[in-house]
Amino acid sequence: MNETPNSEAIGSFIKEKIKSCDELLIAVGFITQKSVDEINILVHDAGISRIVLIAGMYSQDPLLSSVYRCCMRINEEWMRLGIGEIRFVKPFQYHGKIFLFKRDHVLTGGIIGSANLSVLKPDGYSLRTFETSYYLPGEAAEALLDQFNHLSSNKCSVNLNQADFLKVANDPNTQLDGVELVEKVTPGSVDFYKNHLTNIQFILPIKVPAFAQRFMDDGKHYTKSNINVAYARPRSKTKNRDWFETQMTVSTQIRRKPGYPEYKKPFFVITDDGYWFKAHTTSEGNKQFSAVGDELIVGRWIKGRLVAAGLVDPVNDTGDDIDRKGMITKEILDQFGADSLLFQKTSIKAVDSSPSVTQDQELDIWVISMIKAPEEEDK
Repeated sequence: MNETPNSEAIGSFIKEKIKSCDELLIAVGFITQKSVDEINILVHDAGISRIVLIAGMYSQDPLLSSVYRCCMRINEEWMRLGIGEIRFVKPFQYHGKIFLFKRDHVLTGGIIGSANLSVLKPDGYSLRTFETSYYLPGEAAEALLDQFNHLSSNKCSVNLNQADFLKVANDPNTQLDGVELVEKVTPGSVDFYKNHLTNIQFILPIKVPAFAQRFMDDGKHYTKSNINVAYARPRSKTKNRDWFETQMTVSTQIRRKPGYPEYKKPFFVITDDGYWFKAHTTSEGNKQFSAVGDELIVGRWIKGRLVAAGLVDPVNDTGDDIDRKGMITKEILDQFGADSLLFQKTSIKAVDSSPSVTQDQELDIWVISMIKAPEEEDK
């Protein structure tokens, strides 16, 4: 029985054991997107013929949407290849951590300890976490196999495709943290304003191309406008546009509806995930919706959520993005589960006392959310 005292050593030890086995059984409490992706890579590199991954702490705790989508993709892949599945414990919270290795149907050993799956791909908090695990060779790990077999039974866990009890939560967007002109507010504040909504609301479509259309620069497929305006001609000869730059262009049909904000008349916005900033409608015909004082704020809010969900990576220089991997497409929005902004006016006003105004004034407050628009919605 060997004790391994830190995360790096435990992760390396597990990876070495995976290389010499053809069947891998894992039951842990928590999982991360990076660790699930990592185990998938290890499974394919080692030629594993059977893999079962069980996550135990999500019968009550929420599962981040990025992790959920990653698990859906890999579970489908493993099942299609006939090599395994991802399961979730349903009737209770399981906080154990077991790694079992087999070769030619014979149990060669097992690991038990404090390390979750993130030990295979540590980042953030897990980089500063020390774990303890024990390796039990051969038959000494039979009791762990018995426990795993119990967990993998339909009485204790179900395949992800049947895990309708999971609570999927949005990944935290940090792209607006510390940004001037933006304040972070509490969930309670968001709920307060949602409880004071009026019947004035608008659905603003996020106009993007399909992935196959991302090079169609004909002005009709939104490859260089709206949320993808960063791919338009640079404002300067020496610098390309910032990837977060966004110009939300609103249709004439929506702008003409009663209650739509007046041209350049500022108002406050509170987002459904807890950010507060001042906005207005600008440009010819009142056609653009943007934040006051920083044209990157709306983009940081929308694109930041897509980044947090693991659906796209920020691009440092859009001029170098030859394949347009950073372009937002319909497929990305479909995976995220939202293709529009829901813009709802509240009955509450707040005083604007910012240094840029000559005297305090009360501004309307609107709640803005990312949603999947109803198919019958007239956009």
